[in-house]
Amino acid sequence: MVEESLKNYIETSILPLYDGFDAAHQRNHVDMVIEQSMEIAAQLDVDMNMVYAIAAYHDTGLTVDRKTHHLVSGKIIKEDMRLRDWFSDEQIETMAQACEDHRASSDHEPRSIYGRIVAEADRFIDPDTIILRTVQYGLANYPELDKEGHWQRTICHLHEKYAEGGYLKLWFDNSPNIARLNALREIIKNESLLRQKFEYLYDMLTKMTR
Repeated sequence: MVEESLKNYIETSILPLYDGFDAAHQRNHVDMVIEQSMEIAAQLDVDMNMVYAIAAYHDTGLTVDRKTHHLVSGKIIKEDMRLRDWFSDEQIETMAQACEDHRASSDHEPRSIYGRIVAEADRFIDPDTIILRTVQYGLANYPELDKEGHWQRTICHLHEKYAEGGYLKLWFDNSPNIARLNALREIIKNESLLRQKFEYLYDMLTKMTR
């Protein structure tokens, strides 16, 4: 169980930050990461207050930028004096490191089990949602691309991150993400099906912005 006072602070002061983030990182995303983190942690010998706080803070660095948001999230944890009401300096350092280590593209493995928990929870792999967010991100950040350019970017990203040999790593052998990742890989292999999904999403999203 999470201490009620900690939960109240995070729900009123931290989670509202996500309302201003991009479509892939809004409140529904952090709620999912919290839920997944707590579910994973329930099978482990860990501090549930720490797990909850790490999940809640893991993307707060998006208040500054996307590229270094994982590092900024760690800094935000260290600089939030209210967290000293519930955690020791050592716990806060572990929590900050977990946020710093959660990115799928990180060049090193998470330094603690807390980092592995949030990294795994952040990788809730629903194939259609992954494809949707890939197209959304491309439209938001590469407006100079035409439709074919967005298609090529979508393919490249999905292969680089999710296909066999991609940089995405899963940290728990019993993770439900394993089956979902395999389902996504089957879609990636089937380029005609992937193109069909892309066409539908691209047309839908571009119509919404007109």
